[in-house]
Formats: sequence, C-alpha cells, structure tokens
Amino acid sequence: MLGIIIGLVLLMYLAYRGMSIIWVAPIAALVVAFSGGLELLPAYTGTYMAGLVGFAQAWFPAFLLGAIFGKVMDESGAARSVAYWITKLIGTKFAIAAVVAACAILTYGGVSLFVVVFAIYPLAVALYREANISRKLIPGAIALGSFTFTMTALPGTPQIQNLIPMQYFGTTPAAAPIMGIAAAIVMCGGGLAWLTYRQKKLTVAGDVFTEPDTKVSEVDVATLPNPLLSSIPLFLVIIILNVFTKELPAAQQVIPPLVVGIFAAILINIKRLPKLIETINAGAAGSVLAIINTSAAVGFGAVVRAVPGFETLTEMVLGIKGNPLISEAVAVNILAGATGSASGGLGIALAALGDKYVELAATANIPLEAFHRVASLSSGGLDTLPHNGAVLTLLAVCAMTHKDSYKDIFMVGTAIPIVSVIVAIIFASIGLV
Repeated sequence: MLGIIIGLVLLMYLAYRGMSIIWVAPIAALVVAFSGGLELLPAYTGTYMAGLVGFAQAWFPAFLLGAIFGKVMDESGAARSVAYWITKLIGTKFAIAAVVAACAILTYGGVSLFVVVFAIYPLAVALYREANISRKLIPGAIALGSFTFTMTALPGTPQIQNLIPMQYFGTTPAAAPIMGIAAAIVMCGGGLAWLTYRQKKLTVAGDVFTEPDTKVSEVDVATLPNPLLSSIPLFLVIIILNVFTKELPAAQQVIPPLVVGIFAAILINIKRLPKLIETINAGAAGSVLAIINTSAAVGFGAVVRAVPGFETLTEMVLGIKGNPLISEAVAVNILAGATGSASGGLGIALAALGDKYVELAATANIPLEAFHRVASLSSGGLDTLPHNGAVLTLLAVCAMTHKDSYKDIFMVGTAIPIVSVIVAIIFASIGLV
C-alpha cells in the first residue's frame, strides 16, 4: 500500500514539474513494482507494457481519427467559421457566454479541445475587446466550454472521456441522460455565474481589456467558409455515433462517425485544403502523443493492479460507506488528479476497478449507465490541477499565467464539476438515471 501511494505521489509530483508522463509513468510503476515484490524487468516489459499496449490497441483508431477530424476542421477554417457564427449570433453583450457556446458546439461535435483553443482564442480577443472585458477571463470561458459539460456530461458526446466507460460497463454514449443533463446544467450554469461575477468584480476594480503583448491575427470573415455547411460534419458525427453504431464494440463505435465526419469535412472544403496530405499527416502525428500519454498512465495502473497491496487499496476504495457511486467518483477523481489527465485517470481506475463496480451494480441494483456517467463526470474534476497539459496549453495560447487566470479555470473546471458529480449521484440514488 505504501509503495502504491509513493508511486502515485511521485507520478503527480513529476508531472507537476512538467516532466512527460511517457517516461515518468514507467518510473512510478517500477517504484510500485519494487515495493510490491515484483521483479522489475518483467514488471516493466510484461505487466506495464501489456497495460499500455492493450489500451492503445483498443483506442488508437479513436484517437487517430479524432485528431485528423480536428485538424481538417481547423485547417479548412470550418471550426473557426462555426465559432464565429455562434459568437456573432449571441453578440458582445454576452461575450463570455458566446465564447462558452462556441467552444461547446465544437467539442460536442467531436473537435479536439486543443484545436478549439487555437480556433477560439482570436475570436475571444475580438469579443472581449469590444465588450471591454479583462483578457484574464478568456481561459476560464474556453475551459468551461471545452473541458467540462461537453466532455463528460452531455449524453452522446464523442469525446474520449465519455467513450472509455462503455468498454467496461457495456453502455452507450448516451448513458444516463437525466444524470448527464442535470450535471451539465450545474456545470454550465454555475460556470457562467462564476465568470459573470468575476467580470463585474474585475470591471469595478478597473481591470478591463488590455491589448496582448503579441498581436493576435484578426479573423478575416470574408475568407471563412459557410458556417452552415461547416457544421454538417459536426452533426454527422453526433447523429451516426448515437443512432447507427450501437451494435458495435465500445471502442469501435466512434470509428464510423469520425470517418464520415472526416470525408464530409474534406468534400465540403476541398478547395480550402490545398495541402490535404500534410493536414492529415499533422493530425495523425498529433494523435500519437495523445494516445501514448494516456496509454502510459494505463500501464501504470496495470502494475498497481498486479501488486499484493492492490487488494487492500480496493477494499479501502470500495469500503467507502454509502452508495458505491461515491467510491467510484473518489477513485476516478484522485487518479485523474495524480496523472493530470482525465482519460488517463479514467483508464487507470476502470482497468483496475471496473469489474468490481459491475458486481456492485448488480448487488446494489444500480444501473450500469449510472456508473458510466459518474465515471465520466469524475474524470473531469481533479484532472484540471495546475500540471494538466490542457491547462498549460490554454494559458500559453492565451498569453496568461497561472496567477492571472488559474483561479477561474479551477472554479469552472474543478470545483463546480465536482459539485455536478454530487448532483448526479443524488439523481441516481432517487432513480433518475
């Protein structure tokens, strides 16, 4: 048990220091293996690599196609066109809500949150300039629209955090719709309330819009593609995923929707993609780092599961009094925080404890859909601690520091999502799944 705790702390500390989880996870896993009495080399080449390769084998197509889809939508200007149309529709009077809505539409349509950050930032600067709102609030608005309710709560989202639980619980992307919608309302409503409060407070203090040190390229509206045509691939991904692929194995359900989405995005914007092969290559290359990062975390979880102390850890986690959904929420949150990754923490937790929760679901007469939704929601809580890669990228793109904007990211991306998990569990306990 002590070795598992030391391994987790080491993993979290080194990740917080900015070290790549690709080589940090094996080191932390070897600490766990050594303390658990496993032979180090077999633990690494066998147990650890089996966990890493197993996850990659199941989910690499989803990561690959998702990255290519996002890149095509980005390079063609389709993502920015949809975002611009939404922000203009809502207007500068509700600038913060406009940014959140634009991010939400794109991520719910299957576009990677990293692509969304780059696509939305120039639009957010223009909106905040016109509304005279402090740029410190841009990261919080983008985080709310990209990292929260569309990633883990809304039924049917194609984001990987909503898909991973399907493999363990035999559920669908739209699992537990009532719980999901309730949690989404808490996240979206609570996040907007917080950002509005912060806007008023900063404005009163005289902290309003200032031009960034680095000039942000203006959005040339005349060059953007038609927003309605640009949105077609997004709708196709959602519809096909939730209507036509339910009979496929969990990890395969997202493949046909993304393939169709990619072809639709290319056909609609073929004249805007003069370097199509380079675009696809760039998307494919980007997917490798994403899948290896998550798989490395899952490999760490495989070693944890192999040591004798894991049984004690399992008893402790499952021994949390009350609804077993509570223990699931705690386990996923802690592991997502330790790895700095929603998908990584979720993968570790469910690989280690998924079978136990399936048993508990039958014993406690709780639908597996509820376990799916709570697992997904919980992955989007402590994952956004300061060392999270998406947080670091978001702050870098927005030219902000942790001191400037992390408080808002923490509130909309960690604190309020944790509250939403509690609300979802309450709904499940009264039979509203």
